[in-house]
Amino acid sequence: MLTQLSFRNHLKNSLKSSEKKKYLLAVSGGADSMVLAYLFEGIKDLGYLFQIAHINYKLRGEDSEADQKVVEDFCKIHSIKFHSYSVSEKDEKPEGSIQLWARMLRYRFFDEICQKENLDYLVTAHHLNDQLETFIINLSRGSGISGLTGIPSNENNILRPLLNFSKEEIYEFARENSIEFREDLSNKKNDYLRNKIRNTIVPNLCTIDADFLNSFKKSLTYLNQTKEFVQQQIKEIEEKITISDKENIILNKEKLNLENDFVQFEILKKYGFTKVEEIKKIFTAETGSTFFSKNYQLNINRNEIVLIKIEEKQKNISEIILTIPENEDQNNLTVNISDQISIIDTFNKDFYWEFNADKLTYPLKLRNKKEGDFFYPVHFSGKKKVSKFFKDEKIPNLAKQKIWLLTDGNDEILGVIPFRQDRKYAKDEKTNTILTILYEK
Repeated sequence: MLTQLSFRNHLKNSLKSSEKKKYLLAVSGGADSMVLAYLFEGIKDLGYLFQIAHINYKLRGEDSEADQKVVEDFCKIHSIKFHSYSVSEKDEKPEGSIQLWARMLRYRFFDEICQKENLDYLVTAHHLNDQLETFIINLSRGSGISGLTGIPSNENNILRPLLNFSKEEIYEFARENSIEFREDLSNKKNDYLRNKIRNTIVPNLCTIDADFLNSFKKSLTYLNQTKEFVQQQIKEIEEKITISDKENIILNKEKLNLENDFVQFEILKKYGFTKVEEIKKIFTAETGSTFFSKNYQLNINRNEIVLIKIEEKQKNISEIILTIPENEDQNNLTVNISDQISIIDTFNKDFYWEFNADKLTYPLKLRNKKEGDFFYPVHFSGKKKVSKFFKDEKIPNLAKQKIWLLTDGNDEILGVIPFRQDRKYAKDEKTNTILTILYEK
């Protein structure tokens, strides 16, 4: 049962290393977040310093304004520093999920406040019912043990101290302590998957077994213990198949291929490779093949999987100007890209292109793809959008982000590296001065 004492003890036990830190409470005005604010107000004597942040999405008219007023009034009464953000026209709503858009906005706002105010932790009011809803959603998506272990209570400087308490316990505590809060009636609509689970499936489960939530809480404990055990086993397997972890991480491809799909997924997902289809391709790919995740480049080198960390400075580079060297034979100029871009390692094979140098406008550049880019690929008639070329070549989405285009001084595309050269500027029988662009690993 949720009481001031139970919360106080729970917080002291779960946040031993976090005492005397500073917190930002995310408060919407609903029962759970207002109870969280009330509970934190009651433990100031323990040295918990906190501020409160509220985001007004402007989605429910006067109700949105009333939500903000409840939170703001609470802060005024208790002399708590209050931060608010009101969504405006510049926060253009996407065509897709409003929920994802709202989540992005609020966490960006909370992060800005934490940095500005030098706060250590963000605290949210997720509770046991949220855990169950998340469990069911992840169960329906086949997310595996990581998804079934629920929402973590402490992760990435986000604390969720109410996860052990049910929504009914929170409402009861609010009633007993006369805590003012607002009901978001949009939660009653079954227009989102979570709302459907919240309003139909969870009540039915609790009707079947009155003690269902407590049993679920025990199951979560067992699942988390199982997860810890499995993670230790995975770690031991990874240590056995790791050839080197110095400059780059090198795994024994043959040994990893002997493991089951689950083990392969758990090891490779650490490096951002989470698509089952892509992982299967890794084990059938030829030497020289390259795969990309957000932070890693994966190279296949015979019986080895080589994982190379993509440095931030590499990610941020969007354009490189190439230098044309002065050769003795001015009719045959050569540029080896590898001599000029040692800080980038994203080309997965060698290439050798010859151009009519007299047709080119300088300087030549390497840049990332832009919307609407097109070129005239050799061995094709007409022009082709680069996006369509990527699709036809079946290039994975993550790999597309790492591909460079060779352009001239007018930003016309001379080729998609390392796949296809543009034919308009290619060497022909009338060419007097040849410019060779090549890459050798």
